[in-house]
Amino acid sequence: METDTETKVHELKTLVKDFCVERDWDQFHDAKELAIALSIETGELLELFRFKSKDEVNHKFTIPKERERIEDELSDCFFPILRIAQMYNIDLTKSLIRKIKKNGENYPIEKSKGKHTKYTEFE
Repeated sequence: METDTETKVHELKTLVKDFCVERDWDQFHDAKELAIALSIETGELLELFRFKSKDEVNHKFTIPKERERIEDELSDCFFPILRIAQMYNIDLTKSLIRKIKKNGENYPIEKSKGKHTKYTEFE
């Protein structure tokens, strides 16, 4: 369990669960608290890119220390997602596939390709 190609989602959920159980954190983790944590962590990820041009953002990924900071913040966002899914028995694979299907219905290729328009604004 070292890379995305070697690891299953349920293994990550177990990793997160074990980490939290060892620290007796179940008492602090419910859907609301974890959603708040997710919001805070996404803000910290956004902070790394604030006031940067597209080229500056892309350049950050080429600098090992900056890339690691981005990876750390991204992982901090992923943690509460996995934790909510683990605690509330949510199958992330099934829910992602279902949501992509819904998005496909809301954003048909002929109306959305190359556009950033919200589906409610399609003619």
